[in-house]
Amino acid sequence: MSSSSAHSSSSSSARTSSPGLPGASVADGAAPHPLAPYGWDEDLAAAFAPYAGSGLVPGRVVRVDRGQCDVVTAAGTVRADTAFVTPHDPLRVICTGDWAAVDPEGGNPRYVRDCLPRRTAFVRSTSSQRSEGQILAANVDHAIIAVSLAVELDLGRIERFLALAWESGAQPLVVLTKADLVPDATALSYLVQDVETTAPGVRVLPVSSLTGEGTDVLAAVVSGGTSVLLGVSGAGKSTLANTLLGEDAMAVRSTRDVDGKGRHTTTTRNLLVLPGGGVLIDTPGLRGVGLFDAGAGVGQVFSEIEELAADCRFHDCAHESEPGCAVLAALADGSLPERRLDSYRKLVRENQRIVAKTDARLRAEIRRDWKRKHAEGRAMGEAKRGGRVR
Repeated sequence: MSSSSAHSSSSSSARTSSPGLPGASVADGAAPHPLAPYGWDEDLAAAFAPYAGSGLVPGRVVRVDRGQCDVVTAAGTVRADTAFVTPHDPLRVICTGDWAAVDPEGGNPRYVRDCLPRRTAFVRSTSSQRSEGQILAANVDHAIIAVSLAVELDLGRIERFLALAWESGAQPLVVLTKADLVPDATALSYLVQDVETTAPGVRVLPVSSLTGEGTDVLAAVVSGGTSVLLGVSGAGKSTLANTLLGEDAMAVRSTRDVDGKGRHTTTTRNLLVLPGGGVLIDTPGLRGVGLFDAGAGVGQVFSEIEELAADCRFHDCAHESEPGCAVLAALADGSLPERRLDSYRKLVRENQRIVAKTDARLRAEIRRDWKRKHAEGRAMGEAKRGGRVR
């Protein structure tokens, strides 16, 4: 965010600020800043200094709704208009988790004048034909992906969530909810193993809000920083949020017995302070989990395939029929499951299509590659039929 010398200077300034004012921190016996439970720290204080000089006050967005938002400030939660932070770029629209510069007390209405640069951002593609990105949460440290054990595991969907989580800059964590519905320990361990294979480098935690299994471990993980709770309807997110909060803050509805799906009980993204430390952003159930410029995230999810690809004979190997392909060799000897490769190919293609819609050069490259493969396929077909290869 800044150079070490600037950081040292800003940190020193922050430590000498008065308690309760922008830049205040715990030092020399000073009281903690009122926004400390929401994640306020010296780096944020340094970034906010120019706004403080203009008389604005800092706050964290805890909810956005119809052109206005709730912002928690040192003096409490205020309602503010977002007219000045509604750009044409949907990825720059203010969202839950943002740190904002707000008009001081007395403004009617108050306005959010600007947002601090985001450390991380969880983005998916919208369902529109324009393939725009939609930001779901900002400044997140942990992306908790809730997956219900009440229904059959959808490993492909988990891979999608993980790709977006890795791309956001947050650390993913897969939570298998309703673990009490799988009383057999061996069966549960197999389910955990299946997800672990799908999620290299990611912790997989079975949890039951009914019995309390795993909830203490989860509470310890989310106690540091900001966590966002993600998943489809019926995954048990609201119940899990209530368990972490220690109260029934979020409405809960039962899932349908026929397919395990639930109705949307959370309709907006809300940022909540956890009693054990940290904050939690609860989100509505996601019907669609479209990728949005998540190439690095896809590579992280399928890291074993990326590692194999490094040993392919050709650096631009498509892992389809090329000689010396290490990926196909692993597929042949059974060390790489066919489902993983199919899923990898699907997500890579999907992500390329999304990026190509906004990148003319990449779009042209994909078109040339398609024509080349089409010509090669036609030539091979003619060769097999004994025809002349043109």
